[in-house]
Amino acid sequence: MACVTVPAATAEMERAFALPPGYRFHPTDHELVNWFLKRKLLGLPIDLDFIPVVDVYRFEPDQLPDKSFSPSTGDPGAKVEWYFFAPRVRKYPTGLRMERATLKGFWKSTGKDRPVIHNGIVVGMKKTLVFHIGKAPRGTRTNWVMHEYRLHPDHRIHVSFFLTLFS
Repeated sequence: MACVTVPAATAEMERAFALPPGYRFHPTDHELVNWFLKRKLLGLPIDLDFIPVVDVYRFEPDQLPDKSFSPSTGDPGAKVEWYFFAPRVRKYPTGLRMERATLKGFWKSTGKDRPVIHNGIVVGMKKTLVFHIGKAPRGTRTNWVMHEYRLHPDHRIHVSFFLTLFS
């Protein structure tokens, strides 16, 4: 994993967005889907819009922290996370599969997609992927993990972006 100095990054974020000391960007799954992703897809403004649009599959995982405006941190010693809006890129123009390969490896889905639930209602879906170095289907598993969020299909909103969380 890339080396990131958490206290300095947090201080930079607080100065850049005028957040009082102690505030951290640490949203829940439903906040990511309902507040950030849904607003992005509807073209609505997002206060403190510091989730950049990055085609995450054009970069190797260790290059992504530099593309983020700032990491999310909870308590000292907690893992560092980076958030991006990633455009949907299909592997084939008429297909449903997403392109998830980089020059050095690929992102492999682990398990089933999980529902993101708020007040008893499914508002989105969450897919977990792990980066593997090499060519699919073989490859060496790494510690890079990505969570891909999308709106639930019932929202009937054209989905042109995913919201991704890296750790």
